[in-house]
Amino acid sequence: MTSSFASHDGLSRALGRVLWAVVGAGALATAGVGCRPKDPALSGPWKDDFERSALGSDWRDTGGSYTVAGGKLWAANAHNHPLWLARRLPSDLVVEVDVASTSPDGDIKLELFGDGASFDPDMGEYTSTGYVFVFGGWHNALSVICKGNEHGQGRKAERGDRKVVPNQTYHWTIRRKDGLLEWQVDREPFLSWRDPAPLTGSDHAYLAVNDWETRVSFDNLVIQPVAP
Repeated sequence: MTSSFASHDGLSRALGRVLWAVVGAGALATAGVGCRPKDPALSGPWKDDFERSALGSDWRDTGGSYTVAGGKLWAANAHNHPLWLARRLPSDLVVEVDVASTSPDGDIKLELFGDGASFDPDMGEYTSTGYVFVFGGWHNALSVICKGNEHGQGRKAERGDRKVVPNQTYHWTIRRKDGLLEWQVDREPFLSWRDPAPLTGSDHAYLAVNDWETRVSFDNLVIQPVAP
């Protein structure tokens, strides 16, 4: 039986998403999808260890109800409402982050070079504005690098032989240089793909964490530019 507390919490999340979809969609329609606040560009190393009690102004929650607790960033039941970092990324970079999932379903997700604003409004087939890195997606069946859509031709590299172990922390390293995306897990090669038409420009300059339903955490996020 679902407790009244859980029901009220779920209703609050649903109402919050509806409100975000209405207000956010209106704002984007007025300003244009590519128009966002003048977010500062990262010109040097940047990090977040989440040693606080709230998200803070560095992050934009598009309705996923992300929280910070115990020195980690937590996501659960976000249903592809990304949490965007309000910093513009350099074109070539290295991203490092510690991740974990509390569920045997895995499903840890990070987006790179998206537009800093978009989200899935209706729990439909999600098409990202950037690259999506999914570890143990689809009930821990598949890990992928995607460009745009997470299905079909959007999948650019994949493997199904390594599963996410619940409550185990993994260290991710993702590097992009001259269109080559290289993803390491625990400092070992995991997946890679060279994009013949790399995503660049103001509509492809942001990082986000994301989630569907599992409870996942992110910690010790570090972003460093790579010299030309």
